[in-house]
Amino acid sequence: MDRLVYTAMTGARHILDQQATTANNLANATSTGFRAQLNTFRAVPIVAENLPLATRSFVVDSTVGADFAQGPMLHTGRDLDVAVQNKGWIVVRSADGSEAYTRNGSLKINENGMLQTQGGLMVEGETGPLAVPPEVKVSVASDGTVGTISTDTKPGPATILGRIKLVNPPEQALVRGADGLFRLKDGSTADADPFVKLSSGALEGSNVSPVDSMVSMISLARAFETQMSLMKNAENNAAKATQILALN
Repeated sequence: MDRLVYTAMTGARHILDQQATTANNLANATSTGFRAQLNTFRAVPIVAENLPLATRSFVVDSTVGADFAQGPMLHTGRDLDVAVQNKGWIVVRSADGSEAYTRNGSLKINENGMLQTQGGLMVEGETGPLAVPPEVKVSVASDGTVGTISTDTKPGPATILGRIKLVNPPEQALVRGADGLFRLKDGSTADADPFVKLSSGALEGSNVSPVDSMVSMISLARAFETQMSLMKNAENNAAKATQILALN
């Protein structure tokens, strides 16, 4: 009887985990550059000395990853909005000082003239942080080059400040952190990739489909009810078996 309980119990627990993941995806359906989180589960047999045969199984996490499909392009016309075309990432400096990667290209210039994300993370250039002088108009080219034109004097040639560091590491080597940023699993840093291109005046939307997420939530709720029903049936069967044994 406990064979059914093992499978139903662990199945119900991981369905709750998957519901939390789906709810988080749904909450980020409008977040710029968000990548949907994915959960995969598999059955693992229990092996023990007092169990010569693997007659019982647990449900465990097999893969916790992300959907790297590109989201829709949203044209904003803002000079400091950039979207990564196809594969690639914008390099930022995370709160702990490590190199991290994001697809959120909504940038700003802080009070100290440093190029940052809207969340306050420093944007990394190929030769270091990018400092923008006052009284200039900023533009970002498709290769990540940041240029400025003075607005308080007669317009002249553009001044090149540097190039945003753009990378394209293998997707299987990336892991999402608790802050929502991606990093390399081994803790190393990726080299700049000249083939990664940006679209200026646009942002990439989330690749989460609200409709698919809602359907998934309904399906998971029904699956959870099924697992709970199985555990209740196992309890009833055990109680009836106990009554029969008591008669003997």
